[in-house]
Amino acid sequence: MKPSQFRTFLKCAVVLAILSQAWPSLAQQNTGAAVSQSSEVSQTAPSATAPAPSSVQAGTSPTNAQPAPMSADASGGADNAGKSLKGVVATSLKELSPWSMFLSADIIVKAVMIGLAFASLVTWTVFIAKMIELAVAQRKLRVALDRIAESRSLGEAQMALGTRRNVLSSLLAAAMREARLSAGISSDAGIKERAASSFAEIVRAEARRIRTGMAILATIGATSPFVGLFGTVWGIMNSFIGISKSQTTNLAVVAPGIAEALLATAFGLVAAIPAVIIYNHFARVMRNYLELVGRSSGAAGRLLSRDLDRTHIGAHSRAAE
Repeated sequence: MKPSQFRTFLKCAVVLAILSQAWPSLAQQNTGAAVSQSSEVSQTAPSATAPAPSSVQAGTSPTNAQPAPMSADASGGADNAGKSLKGVVATSLKELSPWSMFLSADIIVKAVMIGLAFASLVTWTVFIAKMIELAVAQRKLRVALDRIAESRSLGEAQMALGTRRNVLSSLLAAAMREARLSAGISSDAGIKERAASSFAEIVRAEARRIRTGMAILATIGATSPFVGLFGTVWGIMNSFIGISKSQTTNLAVVAPGIAEALLATAFGLVAAIPAVIIYNHFARVMRNYLELVGRSSGAAGRLLSRDLDRTHIGAHSRAAE
């Protein structure tokens, strides 16, 4: 071998030896760089989905390619969002108690509910007061009629009643006053007519007195449903305004306003129905009581007629003597 060729071969061997020693370190450096790049990509997009294949296999159409499945993080987030929405709706529905609806209602609806609650309180107050008044008045008048059933004159009847004050005692007092004022008048028909006029005034006054509070019951029973309906209309109007502002028809948004509006109607019915029932009940009881008053007026008139007849009989007997 020539010296020049030998030197060339020696140089190539040295270069190959150097390259063989340096190649493992270069490969290791390239691998570390690739790993660092992949870690940076994973840190910037932890929830990225798996990349789609770059090419389609032979014999498979593009329409048959399946989409990449959603990652576990994305599906978990969607489930959590759905559960939170259901929880909000359930909480809103649980909070729809009458007291919470009243507190969250509009000021006009609150005023309507308070007014109807006050009307209901007035209704039951009138009911209790009139029940006691009518029961006591009926009992007293029946006892008084029984006491004067055997009386022969106005004086005996007043003595039988004693100091008790009722409509019958007023009728007897009016009859005796008319008899005293008509002393010396021989016309019995005139005395009885004037006494009947006094009796009618007393009966009308007693009827007006016993009907006290009935007008309130009639007014509450007739107007409460319409007042409650006004509150319902106002509440539904505000509910629709809230829906238009929120731009959603979610149950949690729509239900409270409508429930508050319907609560006003419920208050109206709670005030109106008892008022109507109580009014009808008292109308029947008062008719019975006024019948007793009419009986008392008739009893006083009969006693006055007996006294007048006795007076004329006594006068005739004295004239005959």
